[in-house]
Order: sequence, then C-alpha cells, then structure tokens
Amino acid sequence: MHAGALLPLLIAGLFGALIGSFLNVCIYRLPRQESIAWPGSHCPTCSSPIAWYDNIPILSYIVLAGRCRHCAVHIPFRYPLVEILNAAGYVGLLWFFGPSWAAGAYGVLYSALLVVAGTDLSHKIIPNAVTFPGIIVGLICAVTVLPLGVVDSVLGVLVGGGILWLLAWASPYLFGKEGMGGGDIKLMAMIGAFLGWKSALMTIMIGSLLGSFVGITLIAAQVIKREEYIPFGPFLVCGALATLFFGQSILAWYQGLLAG
Repeated sequence: MHAGALLPLLIAGLFGALIGSFLNVCIYRLPRQESIAWPGSHCPTCSSPIAWYDNIPILSYIVLAGRCRHCAVHIPFRYPLVEILNAAGYVGLLWFFGPSWAAGAYGVLYSALLVVAGTDLSHKIIPNAVTFPGIIVGLICAVTVLPLGVVDSVLGVLVGGGILWLLAWASPYLFGKEGMGGGDIKLMAMIGAFLGWKSALMTIMIGSLLGSFVGITLIAAQVIKREEYIPFGPFLVCGALATLFFGQSILAWYQGLLAG
C-alpha cells in the first residue's frame, strides 16, 4: 500500500483517538450525571486540572506511566484502551466503507456503542443521553446518507427495541425474575435505527450467543454465581459491531450452511 493510501487511514486513526479521549469523559461523567462540558479535564482524585500536554491520547498515558502527574494515583487502563479502540474503529470504518458520509454516520454509532459498553461495564447503566439522541440521529442518517432508507430504519427501531421489550415483559412470567433492562431496549432501538431490522435481529442473535457463552464459562469457572447479573449491553455492542463489519459475510456463511 502506497503512502497516499495510508495517509487517510492515519488521519482517521488520529481523529478517532482524539474523539476517544472525549468518550472517556462521557463514560466517567454520564453515569454520575455530571456535565460532559464543564469543568475541564481534571484528576478525579486530587481535582488538579489536566494540562493539554498530559491529555494527548495514548501518548500521555505512556509518558506518565499511567499515573497522575500531581498525586501519582493510578490512571485506569480503560482510558488509553478506549482511545485505541475508537482509533482502530475509525480506521476500520474508512477501510470498509471508504471516504463517505455513510462511514461518518457509522463512526457516530461506533463511538456511541463504546460509551454504552463502558458505562454498562463500569456502572451497569446505559445512559439515555446516548441512546435517545442516537435513535434520532440514526433515523436522520437513514433518510440522508445511509443505504437502508427510512422504512428499514423505523422497522429497525421497532423490531430491535420491540423484541427486547417483549423479553423484558415475559421474563417475570417465564423465569420468575426481571429480564432485559430499559437501557438494553433503547440500545437496540438505536442500533436498529442505524442498521435496519435485519441487522437488528442479527445483533440480538450474536449478542445472545456471546453472552450465553461468556456467562456459562464464568459460572463453570466459579468466577460468578448463577444468580449474579451480567451486563448485556456489551454483548449487544459486540453483536452490532460484528454485524456492521461482517454482517454480509456472516449471512452468506449461514445461508451456505442451510443449503448444505
């Protein structure tokens, strides 16, 4: 690959890392119902403002050896990890979809999914501040830049959110306990708005299979107890990303199995 082709990917990666730094702010502050705009970046332990040279994505973490310059408290590895994942995601989107408005729309979805996974893993919360605007943005993108159309997008919202709502409603009767949370329902509605109803179904299938495998493995290894709750949001996020990048390949493989 020549340098001219690598430059856009490099720019996408740098931009993704910068956005990833903002996503870390969202992951930390949204579950605490704090403003994501004010105050500026600061150490949550000593409250010292973080200078711009200590806030360079990935690089500052390495230079500071993962510690605050002022109080030396350990900075969780989640911070550079989110920046790396968002950078890699933007590069992957540009690689898969080319320099297009659709790739930009999927970038919005990708970053929203990272925030959802981060907040659900850390606080077992999927913020409405992400999913509600995400549904609206997905519908707008479907009308303007995405290759699915408004009907498919609306059906994606109804099918994606509706299936999980139905499971949440039926769980107390079938299993004697609550099932899906409201955050999972709104998350699937957002995913459906961007990807359409068929991809919403594939997302639920992949997320459920992955969640079941991980849950059974953790129970078998006695890491968790059977009655403990495992956040489902991150598995839906994985299902959505697998569908976004490899949905057509997965569908072709499955149809090949059915055809024998």
